[in-house]
Amino acid sequence: MISPSLHPDPVTARCQTRGRWAFGLTGRTIFLLLLGFLGIVPGFWDARLAYSMLAWDALVLLIALLDGLRLPAPAELAATRSWSNAPALDSDTEIELTLENHGKLIVACRLTDDLPAALIEHPAVHRLTVYPRVPASLRYRVRPGERGNCETGWLYLRYHSGLGLVERWARAPLTQQVRVYPALRTGEEQQIFLARSRQIDLQLRQARLRGLGRDFESLREYRQGDDLRDICWTATARRGDLITRQYQTERSQAVWIVLDCGRLMRTRVKSASSSAKGTGFSPKGTGFSVKGTGFSPYIDPEQRSRALAPEGQPHSKLDHACTTAVALAQLALFSGDRVGLLAYGQSIQQRILPGRGAAHMRQLIEALAQVHSEPSEADHLRATATLNRLQPRRSLILWITDLAETAMRPEVIDGAMQLLRRHVLLFVTMAQPEVESIAATRPRNVDQMFRAAAAQEMAARRELLLARLHEHGALTLDLNPDALTSSVLNQYLTVKERAMV
Repeated sequence: MISPSLHPDPVTARCQTRGRWAFGLTGRTIFLLLLGFLGIVPGFWDARLAYSMLAWDALVLLIALLDGLRLPAPAELAATRSWSNAPALDSDTEIELTLENHGKLIVACRLTDDLPAALIEHPAVHRLTVYPRVPASLRYRVRPGERGNCETGWLYLRYHSGLGLVERWARAPLTQQVRVYPALRTGEEQQIFLARSRQIDLQLRQARLRGLGRDFESLREYRQGDDLRDICWTATARRGDLITRQYQTERSQAVWIVLDCGRLMRTRVKSASSSAKGTGFSPKGTGFSVKGTGFSPYIDPEQRSRALAPEGQPHSKLDHACTTAVALAQLALFSGDRVGLLAYGQSIQQRILPGRGAAHMRQLIEALAQVHSEPSEADHLRATATLNRLQPRRSLILWITDLAETAMRPEVIDGAMQLLRRHVLLFVTMAQPEVESIAATRPRNVDQMFRAAAAQEMAARRELLLARLHEHGALTLDLNPDALTSSVLNQYLTVKERAMV
């Protein structure tokens, strides 16, 4: 669930005038002035009757002037902008605008809220009637399209009285910094994954394995063949006999989420209805396989992709990766694991050591909201060296990246090889649905033939690189964006169930 502390704070300000001549005649006044030209018609028979036009227009302008003087000054209007929930990608966010009229006249307002393009494509005009001393509110929804920090603008007002002859122009400085988070999924959407996690946890509790891990379980008397390093000398001193520590398999593991923020992750892709495309590989010695679209017999990614994949306008591959990172962090923390984050480009952008708890989850979400893609290639070897230094013990590493189309072996493959010496690596690449469709298209002319051949060559090279990485013991997946989240969560649950770490 989204924490209320992630909501932007409400902002309130007094309205200000929009300039020295911040008023104007309405369309009704212009119509009445033009209506006075009808006095020209009787002027053809009597020239003195033509002056009725001037008298009529003067009367209209005088009434308009009195109407304008009755309007409350901009300083007598106060505006407030508040948010119902934290802005997140592809999630509707409700904004409430409140106006307080400290004047003595009922005014009808037209409001234009200046929001950045990351929140709304085109500013909408809202209408609101405000009574004296009675706050009036309206609500409207926005759907953020870009992740990160953005600055909101002023609230612009045009208001007039019931006569509607003159309107005044004002603005309220409701500027504030708003942070758009990755797509945050609720517990209801992950109910099936959470239920499976509970089942796995119960199975591990019923089948505790002593002596295989380094998680302290109990004390017992020393037996022939026990490792001398496991002797508890403090308990031995108290009892006068050798006492040995017993250990069990660790149920709480460190899970690292590694995000590539280089140029390859800037590509914008739109979620397709197709399911995940597994590579059909299995880690050495585990007896576990990944085939077709679903590598877990319990949760079908094709059924869950629509619920967990972002919908709407195209997003970058990094946005899809951040959405998956949030979902995995929620599930891993619920399962009792510690989650860390490493986002890198040419340098390390975000680095969070593994931890637990709601405060740690908020820290992860805040960091993922600030991750941004870079125009240059990411330094994968630097990220590998940093991760090996921060995590010396064996852990599960989810690495979401993409493969560069070069004649040489990509640097990210070399970095993954280094991590496999110590950790369990889930290496995920994000496929390009457009390239797959081109490769599957039957060419009808020479141009289409070359395009299809190039796409097939790119796909074959990706499969070859992932196959070589699998030969060294990595779990590899090549996924479409819509199946990324569900497939990664399935993989995590299987690794958890089989105690691969």
